Amino acid sequence: MKSPTEIVQGMLDNDAFSQLLGMEIKKLELGYCQLSCPVTTQTTNGFGIAHGGLTYALADSALAFASNSRGFQCVSIDTQIAHLAKVQLGDHLTASCTELHRGKRTGVYEVRIENQEHRLVAYFKGTVFVSEQTW
Repeated sequence: MKSPTEIVQGMLDNDAFSQLLGMEIKKLELGYCQLSCPVTTQTTNGFGIAHGGLTYALADSALAFASNSRGFQCVSIDTQIAHLAKVQLGDHLTASCTELHRGKRTGVYEVRIENQEHRLVAYFKGTVFVSEQTW
């Protein structure tokens, strides 16, 4: 079975959307992933602040990388996000995904998204299906 780093780097190498958003892996452990990305003009909405899809995409990628790091292919089956603070152009976001539960068929994860001042700007919770397919 591949190492968590090999799995996640392979996923990121094939993930054009995460690459487009400038996501970078900051830390990776079994069941844990920390990603970051900048808020650019291309990721703002009509109000001139970050589009909610940016924080969602960052959290979703962190979820994917954390859950797949154990060597079994996982896909999300339920996710939810709460946007807690305005995210500005020029901010730098960090998503930290932590495994709360891992069973044979499902896993539950939380993702905390903070800005460069360590202010919590979004909270995401996701459930994944754990397949029998290995990386």
